[in-house]
Amino acid sequence: MGARLNAFASPVAGKALKHFVAAGKVVEDSPLPATTQELVKIRASQINGCGFCTDMHTKDAAAAGETSLRINLVAVWREATVFTDAERAALELTEEGTRIADAAGGVPDDVWANAAKHYDEEQLMALVMLIALINSFNRMNVMLTMPAGGYEPGQHM
Repeated sequence: MGARLNAFASPVAGKALKHFVAAGKVVEDSPLPATTQELVKIRASQINGCGFCTDMHTKDAAAAGETSLRINLVAVWREATVFTDAERAALELTEEGTRIADAAGGVPDDVWANAAKHYDEEQLMALVMLIALINSFNRMNVMLTMPAGGYEPGQHM
């Protein structure tokens, strides 16, 4: 299976992706914990069915020292006991922000309040930006049918 279009060879995609990657770097350098960032990227990618991003972010998390147990349990974080309360709040906000069309009122106030208990305003803004950004990457890669499995950690666009 191959991609429908080669985003890496497209001048339009190249210009746009440069900005996506730059936005990602801003979030990466934010005060939002790096571990939380990887968990969020994995969970949104799972929800969106983006094999390419799930492959990338699970491998990057492992390369950064995340345990296979935690990586394997991201999809069932509600039942898993291996995540902190802060990580659970970020994962809940990720799910609600990713499934935004499923809720008539958007992200529920209680979900936001729970995240706000664990993250300051800058961390929350970084979390919101990260959720929006990974969802954009997921949607692009799903539409293009980007294949999963060949990513090597540290190999970014």
